[in-house]
Amino acid sequence: MTERASSHAVEGRPAGDLGRRITQRRTELGLTRQETATQAGMAPAYLQYLEERPTADPGAGTLLRLAGALKTTVWHLTGGDTELPPGLGRASRTPRFTELTEAECRSLLSTHGVGRLAVPTDSGPVVLPVNYSVVDGVIVFRTDLGTTPAEAAGHQVAFEVDRIDESFSEGWSVLVRGPARAVTDPDVVARLAEQAYSTPWAGGRRELWLRVEPVAVTGRRITV
Repeated sequence: MTERASSHAVEGRPAGDLGRRITQRRTELGLTRQETATQAGMAPAYLQYLEERPTADPGAGTLLRLAGALKTTVWHLTGGDTELPPGLGRASRTPRFTELTEAECRSLLSTHGVGRLAVPTDSGPVVLPVNYSVVDGVIVFRTDLGTTPAEAAGHQVAFEVDRIDESFSEGWSVLVRGPARAVTDPDVVARLAEQAYSTPWAGGRRELWLRVEPVAVTGRRITV
């Protein structure tokens, strides 16, 4: 059986950006391409091909070896969990929770990403995903006047970031609480536009900058 033909042996394999997922996963694990290729039993040049060619269509055996090297599943590598909410993985029989220090929490927040903003509104709290950056220790993001995230200005809010590894029932979460304020100083706005990494996935100009001052930062990690 050829490798292309054998790729269809993975029942229910969905289409997905395989190369991007491989690259992202090995980056999360801190693995080089050489290290990943060695653990998966393939040539680094072939792994480079898989990462860089959108049309790459490896076989079932290759996918299984890659998933093992990257400590994940074929389902995850091929995008099968894209439409699923997090937390559907089976819980460990012996989970262990560890409280994170504030320094660890701030490190995990890193400099940018996607987080969840809890906004108080007239009809009750609303939780929304936002693309954020961390500039000078403060969470910043862009939105537009009249949007729900804009209603956070002038209120105490909660902001949450997490990462879940469904394959191993492990992960972490960080919760930030503090006041949200609109940024109106033109010089500060210009500096944020220059230094902030993330841009809104929703597109558009999104002229309103909001900042969340981390007054309370807590988090925990779950391992098996």
